[in-house]
Amino acid sequence: MNYKIHIEPGGAIFTANADESILEAALRQNVGLSYSCRDGLCGACKAHVLEGEVSYEGERPEALTEAEQAEGKALLCQAHAGSDCRIEAHVAEAIAGIPIRKLPCRVTETEQLAHDVMRLKLKLPEGTDFKFLAGQYIDFLLKTGHRRSFSIANAPHDADHIELHVRHAKGGESTDFVFEHPETKALLRMEGPLGSFYLREDSNRPIIFMAGGTGFAPIKGIIEHALHMGITRPIHLYWGACSKPDLYMNELPVKWAAEHAHMTYVPVLSDPKPEDNWQGRTGFVHDAIMADFDDLSGFDIYAGGPPQMVHAGFDAFATKGLTEEHYFSDSFEYAKDSK
Repeated sequence: MNYKIHIEPGGAIFTANADESILEAALRQNVGLSYSCRDGLCGACKAHVLEGEVSYEGERPEALTEAEQAEGKALLCQAHAGSDCRIEAHVAEAIAGIPIRKLPCRVTETEQLAHDVMRLKLKLPEGTDFKFLAGQYIDFLLKTGHRRSFSIANAPHDADHIELHVRHAKGGESTDFVFEHPETKALLRMEGPLGSFYLREDSNRPIIFMAGGTGFAPIKGIIEHALHMGITRPIHLYWGACSKPDLYMNELPVKWAAEHAHMTYVPVLSDPKPEDNWQGRTGFVHDAIMADFDDLSGFDIYAGGPPQMVHAGFDAFATKGLTEEHYFSDSFEYAKDSK
């Protein structure tokens, strides 16, 4: 069965098969809807079903509460249409014209940034024109049929390679290989670019970036893009980690803040070790932001990290005036996607 899907605002119309998610149908037809993890965990694709019926193949997705479902909200990455639908959804117009492609790539360089973080540089076949927005991600397509998602950590103006920050997940089929054989110039297969985590350049609001662990990777790409484009809106970067070594590229944001008057950088450690001799901020990274700003209603906030941090951040920021349309996230379940 084919069903017609109307998206508001904007008026986009596309068809969805009963055996695919509404998001899959939209991406297949170049309709740019907001999304991130595609696993029902992050909530970035949450929308309001104004008319029509949707269902899920299994249980209600994790990022959708029972109360939200009762209100008519749905996660488009998991929801299947059961009729023609009219849906109010966040539209990410900038991604609509960027093709999602499956390509071979080769690991050309590895560098261990921390005990559990490796930087990979990937090279695509000569002559490949791979377009992406800073902050998007790619999927590795493994021989087992599984996928593993990793954020692109460089900006499009520096696109002679693709940079990834890979955190080691013990027992993870992709990350074990990377850490046990860092010298291997492996040939891999990838799909991308994916996701709607990118800088909204048409906004004039000051920006807060909140990174947790390797959630710094997509934020690094976005900040490098913003600086390259000469964007001078105030930029505040908060990077949360467990201990000092987990701030695996700390010297880079320190440099950004020193060279750009409109940028500040606040590292936050949740569990500093005695040998860290840490004199900086401690606790949860979203609490540091809450302590520093009395009113968040005028900001755009971009969050990159685990779902718990992303959800806790929005719940807290909403109490100080932040609304959903100004909160953007790159949120991945570590165990599933090993980002």
